[in-house]
Amino acid sequence: MMTPATRRGKARGRWCAGVLLLALWGFGIPAQAAGLSTCTGRFPNPITDICWSCILPISLGGQRLADLGGQEDIGNPASPICSCGVNPTIGLSIGFWEPARHVEVVRRPFCLVSLGGVDLNPGIAAPEAGRHTDASGEQNGFYQAHFYVNPALYWLQVIADFPCLERAGFDLAYLTEVDPLWNDDELTLILNPEAALFANPVAIAACAADCVAATFGFSRAELFWCAGCQGGMYPLDGHSSYHLGGVRTAELLSQRLTAKMHRELLAWGRHGAAGLCGPYFLPVMDKAAYKTQLTYPIAATGKEAGRCCRPFGRTTVLWGAAKEYPVKGEDFAFMLFRKGNCCVGY
Repeated sequence: MMTPATRRGKARGRWCAGVLLLALWGFGIPAQAAGLSTCTGRFPNPITDICWSCILPISLGGQRLADLGGQEDIGNPASPICSCGVNPTIGLSIGFWEPARHVEVVRRPFCLVSLGGVDLNPGIAAPEAGRHTDASGEQNGFYQAHFYVNPALYWLQVIADFPCLERAGFDLAYLTEVDPLWNDDELTLILNPEAALFANPVAIAACAADCVAATFGFSRAELFWCAGCQGGMYPLDGHSSYHLGGVRTAELLSQRLTAKMHRELLAWGRHGAAGLCGPYFLPVMDKAAYKTQLTYPIAATGKEAGRCCRPFGRTTVLWGAAKEYPVKGEDFAFMLFRKGNCCVGY
């Protein structure tokens, strides 16, 4: 027969276990240790999950030839005539937005959301996502991220024999879990030492201007240390100094990972006059050369002012509501539309 002391001891044990579980969750201890992390996902359906109007406008020189819903664009080479090569080939200067890359931001290491929720797990230790509150009362966050090569127009054969498309298949190009710089603010200074120059109130205040620019158009290239309304671009890792919702933080880390790819010369520039004859080194990412569209957990295909993709840095307040839900809806994936200019020769 169980004595009153024994019953009190068991109740105290259950109470302590519950407190410990809540503490692990609240202070960002790896969720896998508490059995709370999940790995779910969905391969982006090219019919229902990708907003194809984002490839517009198509331009010839400085003139727009095709548009739908007033899609936003950056500047194009003014002349419709171009030439490339040692033995110059005369052609036409074409501009468009290519769905070329895919970024996912995940809680569980090696969880490939965009491949249907495949738990890769090769046995390499990597920190899980977590959220915790610092001494000032602000919530901080950390996520892992993956970078895919995804030139959808080419592998879907939507446009045949168009020389401006990147000729590649769907490929997983980068895993932050195997990158020691992604979870260490100090170690990542090896990649972006200039971050120390912008860790001051004046540089941080300038990001407000970048937010305004992104809200009404595109982020400012000269404010390269800013990520528009998402905050600061530095450090180029998975730590967010404040967490105001999963969609906003995922947008920020998508920008950072793309900027990191440029810094490591794994992503190149393809826009402007310099891109007419092929890709070129662009170690400092031009934020205005990308638009994003959420494809998971809820595809953002609803038209906001006639558009369903947004430039890097634009606020998520208007379109990000109801795009996140508990447990299975806390990982995120984005299609990146990259601006490209190309000289199509005769």
